[in-house]
Parts: sequence; structure tokens; C-alpha cells
Amino acid sequence: MAALANPHRLRILAALRVNGRTYVSQLARELGISRPLLHLHLRKLAEAGLVTSQLELSADGKALNYFEVAAFDISLTPSSIADAARTLTSPQSAHTPEGNKHG
Repeated sequence: MAALANPHRLRILAALRVNGRTYVSQLARELGISRPLLHLHLRKLAEAGLVTSQLELSADGKALNYFEVAAFDISLTPSSIADAARTLTSPQSAHTPEGNKHG
């Protein structure tokens, strides 16, 4: 669920779903984000099993990394949300006297 908690990642999944298999530079242009930022988000999506990639050589010898949406089905239930919530940590500063000081 953490992989889907970022709007960039949702946009990446949507673009890949609509446009199909796409290489990184093209996807970055379509989304209007930098390639390094796209790589960061694609890595998170791949780690979660939501996208797959395949490195291929173009006709002119350039290495192109193609990504596509992996087949997945996420069932969101109150139980799965409760399980995910148990893995979260809250900021300590919000729960300490220093974090609760008012002017």
C-alpha cells in the first residue's frame, strides 16, 4: 500500500496502463518529471511487484529500459488496512512535550 501512497506513482501506473509498455525517457516526458525522479518511483513500484522492466537494445544500439504494469489484484479490506496500519510509525516529536509546546 505504501507504494501506492504517492501521487507520482499513481500517475506512473495510470500512464503505463493507458499507453502500455514504455521506456523510461518516453514515460518521463509524458509525465513531465525528471528521469532520476521517475527511476526512484519505478524502483518502489517494482519492489512492490506492481511494475516489471526489461532492458532492450534499440536499432541504433541504445539501451532502453521498458516498463509495464504487472498483473496484480489488491483487495482492500478493513482487515488489510488494520494490518498495514500496524507497520506504520508515528513521528515522535508529535508525542513528546517538546512537540506539543505552544508559543
